Amino acid sequence: MAVSDPNDLMKRIAWPLRLTHLGLWAERGVRAFWPLWTLVLAVLALLAFGVQDHVAIEYVWAGAAVAAGAALAAVGYGLWQFRRPSRTEALVRLDSRLPGHPIAALTDVQAIGGDDPASLAVWRAHQARMAARAAQARAVEPDLRLSSRDPFALRYVALTAFVMALMFGSLWRVTSVAALAPGAGGSLAAGPTWEGWAQPPAYTGKPTLYLNDVMAESLEVPVGTRMQFRLYGEVGALTLTETVSGAAEVAAGDVQSVARDFVLNTSGNVTIEGPGGRSWAFTATPDRAPTITPEGEIGREADGRFRQGFATNDDYGVVQGQVSIALDLSGIDRRFGLATAPEPREPVVLDLPMPVTGNRAAFSETLIDDLSQHPFANLPVVMTFSATDAAGQTGEAAPLPVILPGKRFFDPLAAALIEMRRDLLWSRENAERSAQVLKAVTHKPEEFIRNQRAYLRLRTVMRQLDVQKVSLTPEQRDEIAEELWQIALLVEEGDLASAMERLRRAQDRLDEAIRNGASPEEIDQLMQEMRQALADYMQQLAEEAERNPESELSQNMEGMTMSGDQLQEMLDELQRLMEEGRMAEAQELMEMLRQLMENMQVAQGQGQGQGQGQGQGNQAMRELGETLRDQQGLSDDAFRDLQDGQRGQEPGQEGQGGEGLAQRQQELRDRLNQLGRGPLPGEGSERGEAGRQQMDRAGRAMREAEEALRNGDLPGALDRQAEAMEALREGMRDFGEALAQEQREQQNGTAQGEAFGRADPNSQRDPLGREPGDSARIGSDRNMLQGEDVYRRAQDLLDEIRRRTGDQERPEAEREYLRRLLDMF
Repeated sequence: MAVSDPNDLMKRIAWPLRLTHLGLWAERGVRAFWPLWTLVLAVLALLAFGVQDHVAIEYVWAGAAVAAGAALAAVGYGLWQFRRPSRTEALVRLDSRLPGHPIAALTDVQAIGGDDPASLAVWRAHQARMAARAAQARAVEPDLRLSSRDPFALRYVALTAFVMALMFGSLWRVTSVAALAPGAGGSLAAGPTWEGWAQPPAYTGKPTLYLNDVMAESLEVPVGTRMQFRLYGEVGALTLTETVSGAAEVAAGDVQSVARDFVLNTSGNVTIEGPGGRSWAFTATPDRAPTITPEGEIGREADGRFRQGFATNDDYGVVQGQVSIALDLSGIDRRFGLATAPEPREPVVLDLPMPVTGNRAAFSETLIDDLSQHPFANLPVVMTFSATDAAGQTGEAAPLPVILPGKRFFDPLAAALIEMRRDLLWSRENAERSAQVLKAVTHKPEEFIRNQRAYLRLRTVMRQLDVQKVSLTPEQRDEIAEELWQIALLVEEGDLASAMERLRRAQDRLDEAIRNGASPEEIDQLMQEMRQALADYMQQLAEEAERNPESELSQNMEGMTMSGDQLQEMLDELQRLMEEGRMAEAQELMEMLRQLMENMQVAQGQGQGQGQGQGQGNQAMRELGETLRDQQGLSDDAFRDLQDGQRGQEPGQEGQGGEGLAQRQQELRDRLNQLGRGPLPGEGSERGEAGRQQMDRAGRAMREAEEALRNGDLPGALDRQAEAMEALREGMRDFGEALAQEQREQQNGTAQGEAFGRADPNSQRDPLGREPGDSARIGSDRNMLQGEDVYRRAQDLLDEIRRRTGDQERPEAEREYLRRLLDMF
């Protein structure tokens, strides 16, 4: 677009130029006169709040003089600072926002080359380009920021005061300044006047009433409303009487302005007698007490927590709620350890959850808490819910008799320990009986108590009970109860992990023997140990699935495509390969067997909420598992030192003794800290944060165990190591749940493509041609272990994968996938 006439250009940018010009006026006006309007707002706020009515007339005159002088100074400052913006300045500002300053370029003329056709054509093309840019001009917004000129934000202070005056003051009070003018004193002599306000309690949310503006003679207000009156005029001209507060009638005093302030407690009348007086009949609305009722039956979580719903209702809102849990002696079967009289215990008082946002007048919530370790757990109790409103009134629900849920123990030994713990907490008189029962339970512990550390700690508890059963203090009783709880957890949750640990150790020893070329006799002995460890582990898996038939572990056991007989066949094939001297093939088969065991552990972890994920989440879970195994091994070494009575380094045993064990503990803690700084599953989720908290707890326990080892306190170190392992297991469970949730979200995100994928029978096959299994399992439902030489087939597949990985002509995505397969197998 060629522009030869500047007038045509001005017409095209007329409106952006006008708006930019107006913005300049606003910008300079605000910068010059901001002190003036700040002062005006501040003065209006003071007058609206009625400051002039609370000070002597001399101070009012002085303040008016100061305000007038400040206003004149502000006007002078503004006139001195203000510069009238010109149209040219607006044009320059508009042009400055356009790339290349096209408006200025269009007003330029060609200095040289006007006779050269080529130069003239270039100039016209340049002007056409600039004209196109100028046509895109938009108005430039003004810069109204004053932070550099008003660093203390005085303008905001004045504006806030003015807004508060509009909300809680009255602009009509500003007119009272007229009394300061000459001759205004006659207005006061014209007659008496008054003002009145009715301010309901803040928690009601109702507004304040200015009674001068209320024409109704009957008003309904809440109990507790604050009544304020001011009487002006001659002494005794106005008299206020009221029957709403319960106080005696009070007449106007001997001052010109009398302020009356009282609280409305009952219905009644308020009367102002005298010239211009008024009378009101007030009806007091009482504040109802809140109501609360339990909802539904009490429920039990898998970890022992209980949940109980409740609903509350109030006319204005509940501010807090509590539930009191007291023992119900009438509902207890008083036999065995409960036959003795119980020691008195105060009821448990829990705070009820309140909504963070929203209306609290009527809501329903669910109380979730864990009282598994409390003496009332699994016993009949009475729950009494109560709610309190802002007025301090409390409402209670009818007592609710329930069995207080707690953690359930399925192992017989663990259940017996928990029962003895309950008897001790019931009464210290049960100490002797509990010691006898524990002795009977631990008689001939062979093949009954499989955890040596649990047995050792239990024997220590039994000795304490024998020594202290007569003079058992409440503090000692609580320490023994806590120790019994920890031992029961170790017995309940430690068997399966111990079997898996033995299997891993047998695999590691056999793998090392294959690598180092052990003798046939050594290989045969190690194979027998591994067969026994595998049989124990499979038995523990079956027992765990039988104890929890509805768990995911049980379902995973039912869905396993490889049975124990097939695993034994793999072991037979492994032993045959080693006897024939085919160590390379035996090594590869050993790696396959190790991977199968890891997959089986994944199935176990999913049954306990410790499902594995992909990518970095998988790697983190594997490293956590290795840390847990190493901590288990360190704890076993410390336990052996304690059994042998060792307190220092023993010759020929590197890494043993206090300093050696402490060094290994420090290395484990450093590894855990490094893992905590890396990526972990469930970042930002509730389960992920819970897992990180468990890792922090494990780190603290490892540090305390290290200090105990350096000080030679092996029993204390064993306790702290047990706590660290428990925290690691809990953390892996939390991370597993977070990882499983991420996988479910990913599967839901890809569910829309399943229908399209079914159109092609081969669309659901992976690069190896396998069909995916059902129930969202990775892999194939078909039994891959078929044929006469399945292991030779596995070797051929691995060779083919390696060959394709090294083929540079294949796509990088396919080669990356094949490399991941090699890492897995």
